Amino acid sequence: MTAPRFLDRHVMVTGAGNGIGAATAIRFAQEGARISIIDRDAAGMAAVAAEVDASQIHIRVGDCTNMEVVRDFHDSAADNFGPVQVLFNNVGQSGRECSSPFADSHEDVWRFVFEVSLMTTMRLSRLVAPAMRERGGRIVNMSSDAAFAGDAGLADYAAAKMGVVGFTRALARELAPSGVTVNAVAPGAIATRAHDRVPADVIDRIRRETPAGFVGAPGDVAAAVAFLASDEARFITGQTLLIDGGRWMV
Repeated sequence: MTAPRFLDRHVMVTGAGNGIGAATAIRFAQEGARISIIDRDAAGMAAVAAEVDASQIHIRVGDCTNMEVVRDFHDSAADNFGPVQVLFNNVGQSGRECSSPFADSHEDVWRFVFEVSLMTTMRLSRLVAPAMRERGGRIVNMSSDAAFAGDAGLADYAAAKMGVVGFTRALARELAPSGVTVNAVAPGAIATRAHDRVPADVIDRIRRETPAGFVGAPGDVAAAVAFLASDEARFITGQTLLIDGGRWMV
């Protein structure tokens, strides 16, 4: 029998309390990883923990937009399981119910979207990069097909998520000589709790534009993240994989 791909590797997942983050954290644990997870949703984190052996999981309930919280989470996770070998920067969101046409939008919403969707990705990557530069590793960042399609009503989110793509490419070039790969995933419409808070007309339009004709599941993204984090993807770096039923093709 083939050994699990992530046996005893330390994998960190942000925004892991529900949806894609939860599905991916559980997927990594099922493949043998020791997982460190953070989210503001304590109940969601408890639900993830219930699916995993207690010896495999390190939990922090907290806000990834707070640098002190993030630093403490990273340091305590490293103390518990050793240096992070795989980082999945999943946390992020659109303005959701505050989303609007750009001409009607507000700067405080832009700043929030950039903070939670781009700055959190840079923040955790900065914390894990020094150890990865010494030992190698994998970073997978969460973008969105909204960055490529330029969805109306999501200008701030599209801008932040395209920022993730640019950051992914630049960091991939910097860390490649150290045996670190850095890639991104860009999901389309995925059935999550957050998805339910996006204006219905936006979701309906995205679904109509999806050739596959259906909304994806969190596990569809988890499978792609696990591949990019595995040894099988050692020759893939600086790339963005769209997981959107063909809505945007590159």
